[in-house]
Amino acid sequence: MAEKTIPLLPCVTVQPIVDFYTALGFETTYLQKSPYAYAVVERGTVELQFFGMKQYDPAGSISGCYILTDDVETLYAAFRAGLKAAYGKIPSRGLPRIGPLKDMSYGVRQFLMTDPAGNSIRVGQPISEDQQHRPAPKETFARALHTADLFVDSKEDLPGAAKVIDRALGLTDERPTPAQHLRLLVLRGDIAQRLGDDVLAGRLLEQAEGIALTEEERKSARDALVRLDELRG
Repeated sequence: MAEKTIPLLPCVTVQPIVDFYTALGFETTYLQKSPYAYAVVERGTVELQFFGMKQYDPAGSISGCYILTDDVETLYAAFRAGLKAAYGKIPSRGLPRIGPLKDMSYGVRQFLMTDPAGNSIRVGQPISEDQQHRPAPKETFARALHTADLFVDSKEDLPGAAKVIDRALGLTDERPTPAQHLRLLVLRGDIAQRLGDDVLAGRLLEQAEGIALTEEERKSARDALVRLDELRG
């Protein structure tokens, strides 16, 4: 027997959903407007189905799914390019939006998208055979980064992540390494921008740009440097 799981996700109306996924390279294989709204979009072996709910609130959505791929870099680049072509920019806050690509502590390299209906679509590639949550590091700033990354890109708790980073950056008896400092500033700037505080985001990202890194440190902070370019661009 061969089985297939197909996510069924809510939306208010289907047309914004169809437009969003078309921008990502999905094909609309079914579209129904009555007696109730329903749509099916497909891209390769990925199939998502959507049903309309007039009383549904996208801002309060807790719906979503996980897409596993063997080439997350290519999908990330293609999705960003498609969104920029469709929306005139790459949306990083509000609805819809797409987040950064990064290595997570549970053995996957992933990014998060949120569609116009508030559905969270996580796209990831396994980079380790062990996909269990790793214990938090004991070192102060490594622990802060570990926790903040989980809050932002797993729990999607931006205020919680901001508190973790602000606490770490406010310490006076310990100092992060340059690479850690850059990663903390970029993540905090990203959070500030997503929360609508562009002034704070600009100040943090400018500070991050001024940090001098060795070649080895640049390698360890590569995802943060890419995200810094994305946010400043």
